[in-house]
Amino acid sequence: MPKILMTFPQGKHKVLTMSYDDGRRADVRLAGLFNRHGIKGTFHINSGMFGTNDRLTVEEAVKVYEGHEVSAHTVTHPTIARCPKELLVSEIFEDRKTLERIFGYTVRGMSYPNGSYSAQIKEMLPHLGIEYARVVQTTGQFGMPDDWLEWKPTCHHNRDLMKHAEQFVALNKTQYLYMMYVWGHSYEFDNDDNWELIEQFCEFIGGRDDIWYATNIEIVDYVKAFQRLRFSASCEFVHNPSAQSVWLSVDQRIIEVKGGDQLRLA
Repeated sequence: MPKILMTFPQGKHKVLTMSYDDGRRADVRLAGLFNRHGIKGTFHINSGMFGTNDRLTVEEAVKVYEGHEVSAHTVTHPTIARCPKELLVSEIFEDRKTLERIFGYTVRGMSYPNGSYSAQIKEMLPHLGIEYARVVQTTGQFGMPDDWLEWKPTCHHNRDLMKHAEQFVALNKTQYLYMMYVWGHSYEFDNDDNWELIEQFCEFIGGRDDIWYATNIEIVDYVKAFQRLRFSASCEFVHNPSAQSVWLSVDQRIIEVKGGDQLRLA
């Protein structure tokens, strides 16, 4: 029986993803940095607050977030664990509908506003079309999440960002999959006068051949596509029922299983 391991696209074993909340005007500068260094971001937006309190207008947001992911953050940013379920449903579902109308694709993720969530909220999210939700508690580690609805980042950008980046870049054991997940608010760089931190980070970690640069939902979709693969009992062949390719390490050979294909592995 062949030894088979999931890899990221093109056989990579590391992924970087960035997660920023609230849709504030400083996202213009941050997204520009990401674009220059080939880094992907997920931006969690309150659809009821466009153009208010230093937030981008709809027209600005469409341009700024092109090539990145726009994700839900509720309509008005309430502390949702304190809200009745009727308001919770409206805040998330109406946020999705507005963002989807503006950006033209299905919004399937979110970050919890004010970091507020509960077991009951997590149970409700799949019924509202939400497949992942980011929390604010961090791990300091580079593992893959075991609960997409309680997705814990590696670090906030103000918590040893460059130390984590250097550790991440140095990881080289290909028997593991590593993810570095950074979160924050772009306006914090203005408040703390430390834009040089994220500039240094992007210059250091961008453009590397062994890192997959992905949005939050791209990671979710890829892992789920791997989980949908249909292997024969002997693992001699595999069928990919998804539309997207999945890459495997088969006896240390990198193999692409294209969407819709059935492929012999041994």
